[in-house]
Amino acid sequence: MWIFWLIAAGVFFIIEMATIGFLVFWLGIGALLAMVTSFITDSVLIQVIVFVVTSTLLLIFTRPLVNKFVKVPKEVKTNAYSIIGKKAIVVKAINNIEGEGQVKIDGDVWSAKSVNDEEIPKDTEVEIAEIDGVKAVVKKV
Repeated sequence: MWIFWLIAAGVFFIIEMATIGFLVFWLGIGALLAMVTSFITDSVLIQVIVFVVTSTLLLIFTRPLVNKFVKVPKEVKTNAYSIIGKKAIVVKAINNIEGEGQVKIDGDVWSAKSVNDEEIPKDTEVEIAEIDGVKAVVKKV
């Protein structure tokens, strides 16, 4: 029966490597402890009880401790959304009615429109409030 527990532990560890969250790892440890138990007794019931109890206890008592030290970021701003909150310079006057306007952010030129439909002249410093499709929505600083 020890081979079953060894294979189960290996499967749990492989699943843990494929996921994030550090949850399945404790099941692998429980399977290893059940494997050790299989060397002591042939009772499958006792082995299963060792697996369930140790896995549960490890999940309850050590997972919060691990979560305290291993921080997984909630949300990572990437691509277009990474410019929200940054300052930019208007390189072409912004006029929402005519659909015109461009801003320069970190060396890149973006089409832009203003938050409250106000016209913003060229060379004005603005802040990126949000992204609407392919346009940066800006407000005066």
